[in-house]
Amino acid sequence: MTKDKSVFICTECGTNEPKWQGQCPACMAWNTLVEGIAETASTNRYSNNFVSLAATGQLQKLNNVEVADVERQPTGLAEFDRVLGGGLVEGGVILIGGDPGIGKSTLLLQVLCHLGKAESQAIYVSGEESPQQIAMRAKRLGLDASEVHLLAETNLEKILPTLQTNKPNIAVIDSIQTVYSEALQSAPGSVAQVRECSAQLTRLAKQLGITVILVGHVTKEGALAGPRVLEHIVDTVLYFEGDQNSTFRLIRAFKNRFGAINELGVFAMTEKGLREVTNPSALFLSHHESQVAGSCITVTMEGTRPLLIEIQALVDESHAPMPKRLCVGVEQNRLAMLLAVLHRHAGVACFDQDVFVNAVGGVKITEPGVDLAVLISIVSSLKDKPLAAKLIVFGEVGLAGEVRPVQGGLVRLKEAAKLGFTKAIIPKANAPKTKIKGLEVFAVDRLDQALDKIRNS
Repeated sequence: MTKDKSVFICTECGTNEPKWQGQCPACMAWNTLVEGIAETASTNRYSNNFVSLAATGQLQKLNNVEVADVERQPTGLAEFDRVLGGGLVEGGVILIGGDPGIGKSTLLLQVLCHLGKAESQAIYVSGEESPQQIAMRAKRLGLDASEVHLLAETNLEKILPTLQTNKPNIAVIDSIQTVYSEALQSAPGSVAQVRECSAQLTRLAKQLGITVILVGHVTKEGALAGPRVLEHIVDTVLYFEGDQNSTFRLIRAFKNRFGAINELGVFAMTEKGLREVTNPSALFLSHHESQVAGSCITVTMEGTRPLLIEIQALVDESHAPMPKRLCVGVEQNRLAMLLAVLHRHAGVACFDQDVFVNAVGGVKITEPGVDLAVLISIVSSLKDKPLAAKLIVFGEVGLAGEVRPVQGGLVRLKEAAKLGFTKAIIPKANAPKTKIKGLEVFAVDRLDQALDKIRNS
């Protein structure tokens, strides 16, 4: 087999150069040349082994295409199935990333051991750990790995024939940054190697119907390492989140062609591996003996799941020329905007106060539905007045001081009522048409109205 010639391609104009240069001689752009494989005029180099992802065929109308239900294969972990959209899909390619030591390999080894018992052939391709290390982990976790096949290899030209010959139901590549192709001269983990290896593995998965899970490294900023095109190639992108000093782990779906995005799976790391958390709302709620100032309970939507989260605020007199504005789990720029709205439309000034906001449990909140809860917790801390017991608050706050509706208002209220909450301050547009048993709802359309409810309660 002849070795393919590698060239350097400009990402801006597409010009090919035989060697790397700092500046593209065609478009004069800097640092845009990346390694790739030179295309020849002959047949496609994959034609002898693989079928193209976008195979040509007869032109047809979209409404004439037969649509079949996608069959799901449970992984044995209900929380993982929730994030995936119901389970693994035949021919699906999943990319899962996370910090080192967060539990990615542990989770996937548990999944493979379960699927092996379900008469599904599973192959674990390890490029980072030796077979002895993986066997020790399985023994430590008490897993039955008798049906899991192991391949310690990083050469793509050896991995592909193994998968093609054995045709497993599921294959795990741990990790994609360690796999390399002999057709490229660059080191494993480079942009060209990650792009080429992931493309070939994806092509094989689609042709043979193998579910492929790629483990990806993350940068120090928390983004997946490698080219952005990697996330476009795969069907599902999952992020493993959590503090290594905490036992809790979160898996979040950022892309899913077979299910909803932003779904959240909650696990606890134990001596026997990852275990599902049946009531994740309990993780994000502190248990105080009595009501404390600066604490407000809100309900967020993570995909289709409502989660109750405690927002804590601490407002203290500042002794510095520039008061501090610190957030954990809440966007800091949004906090600055909310403080301006609080001053302008509610007459509550914090310009001489340090403001600290924390979402309990280490969860990261991205939706604006927690705006009202953040402001109410700040006012509660500033006035040193605890909120009423069993109260939940949610709603988006606009720059004009209006309280805007949020998605899934009824689902949030039902979840709060199920967990024993008796009062709710919500946007007027989210007010339920029928009364929810055991829950008294106060609907407001302005920020000052919400604060008046708090003062009078």
